[in-house]
Amino acid sequence: MGARVNIPDLAFALFLVELGAAAYTLALELPAGRAGAMGPGYVPRALALLTLVYGAVLTVQAMFAARVAFPVIVARPIIFIAAAVGLYAVLLPIGGLALTGLAVVFVACIAAPDIRWGEAILLAFGATTFSVLLFSKGLGLPISVWPPL
Repeated sequence: MGARVNIPDLAFALFLVELGAAAYTLALELPAGRAGAMGPGYVPRALALLTLVYGAVLTVQAMFAARVAFPVIVARPIIFIAAAVGLYAVLLPIGGLALTGLAVVFVACIAAPDIRWGEAILLAFGATTFSVLLFSKGLGLPISVWPPL
């Protein structure tokens, strides 16, 4: 790399270019239609192109920005946030929204190096209560709140 490359921005920009290219390739299977009669592939292709172009612009900017080294990657947050997402997928059908919400927030809180358990408990109960009220009561989605008997 040259002396004037912002490596974190460049990595993100190249990720956006790849994401846009992959999304556009996948959207090619859908008929696009035209502006007056949009098909199911029209908006996905447009968004994919916007993402790709934005990534290309960021790539050029990163190439001429001041040099910034790539930050050290810390494994703990990555592991526990991924575990929280997986736990949600596994636990929701068998544990219901209330227990799943509590468990997921607690696992995600472990990702922080300086856990404050009092705040984690308040966050877990607050976020779970909000989720139950929003999805079950407010939107009326057929999600079980508690584990099936």
